[in-house]
Amino acid sequence: MSKLQRYSSYKESGVEWLGEIPENWEIIKLKFLLKEKVSDGPHETPPFIEIGIPFLSVDGIQDGELTFDKCRYVSEQDHNNYSKKANVTKGSILMGKAASTGKIAQVKVDFPFSIWSPLALIKPNNLISSSILEYYLKSHYSQIQIDWLCNINTQKNIGMGDIPKILVVLPPIKEQTTIASFLDEKTAQIDQAIRQKEQLIELLKERRQIVINEAVTKGLNPNASMKESGVEWIGEIPEHWEVKKLKYAVKKIGDIDHYMPNTVTFGKPYLMTGDVFEKASLIDFLNCKQISEKDFSKLSQKIKPTMGDLIFARYATIGTVCYVDIEKDFLVSYSCVTIKPNQQKIIGKYLFYFFKSNVFLEEIKRYINSNTQGNVGIDSLYRARLVVPPLFEQLQILTHIEDQTAKIDTAIELQQNYIAKLKEYKATLIDSVVTGKVRVTS
Repeated sequence: MSKLQRYSSYKESGVEWLGEIPENWEIIKLKFLLKEKVSDGPHETPPFIEIGIPFLSVDGIQDGELTFDKCRYVSEQDHNNYSKKANVTKGSILMGKAASTGKIAQVKVDFPFSIWSPLALIKPNNLISSSILEYYLKSHYSQIQIDWLCNINTQKNIGMGDIPKILVVLPPIKEQTTIASFLDEKTAQIDQAIRQKEQLIELLKERRQIVINEAVTKGLNPNASMKESGVEWIGEIPEHWEVKKLKYAVKKIGDIDHYMPNTVTFGKPYLMTGDVFEKASLIDFLNCKQISEKDFSKLSQKIKPTMGDLIFARYATIGTVCYVDIEKDFLVSYSCVTIKPNQQKIIGKYLFYFFKSNVFLEEIKRYINSNTQGNVGIDSLYRARLVVPPLFEQLQILTHIEDQTAKIDTAIELQQNYIAKLKEYKATLIDSVVTGKVRVTS
């Protein structure tokens, strides 16, 4: 079992933010550790094909590793041309140099693939192992340098000429294998613990969904007499419940005019689908698009969300739903509709949970128009079927769902906090080991 301890002697690194390093370690610019100049892929968009050679951009780095899921493909001829500039080989390091700047991953595969210009290709020479360089470039000490070296025009990026300026803490070559082996073992253990927590979160989310599904389709009385709903994916429902079209339960479903108003610095919030959360009170209104009072007044004449309404995404991420639980002036783009429940027939928040159920998502699939971009029309929403209990039962169901999901959400938050601590520990461990703050011995 490896143990952590301090080195016997240290020296000043000469770098203020780094402090002391072990006596026999060096500070050296990355350019002196390169087998060849830092390179990148083509700056133009290549012709993509269905089956060919994988072609990665910066989104091919996820959680510090390369992923080829959903990657693009180029022809062998194009790959050969791109490889003349950036020949990716096993043991190379890829760095995000635009958009997701500072993402780092070591190439651990030996099949051919090409890279796009947002990725930089770094090939270490025999003075440093690929694993040590990968860990160092992922460390806080490297990432702050990358931030300093970045230019910010329309997006943050680091120039090809600046990457070699990164200062690297270099252990003697004989120590590098021990350090890399230690970090490989320890980070693998931490990553496994994180995966277990993530799996538990998924199980908790599944349980949350089951609670909602069962409550809005079967009710809370396990001994209630049941009847066939007449809808295959709903199945049996309590005998005294009804299946109704959505138009029965709402006053209005509407959207704003289909044009994009200009952005202003200070104005009224205009939400896109990506701004929407389960509750309006969770939305970051300050950092979403702002529109002028004039545009707001004009667009809101058609429909405007008010407290108790629902916002439903009908393009792209179909089924995303938000309950408006606050009084605030804002609009949602025409990619969403505003639904105003008829409170005499259905409680708005009960309708919110029914929209989140699997049975409603199954129902809405029937109405998706996939000619260009998947979407659901307002007329189709009016025709969508839902299960309607009496109002007093809706209130009981709502209380039950909120009580049960609150407990599950607390358990999820606890696991998320564990994951955050594990990730923090992993980052601290890497920082400490690659800069010699602690010594690793076999």
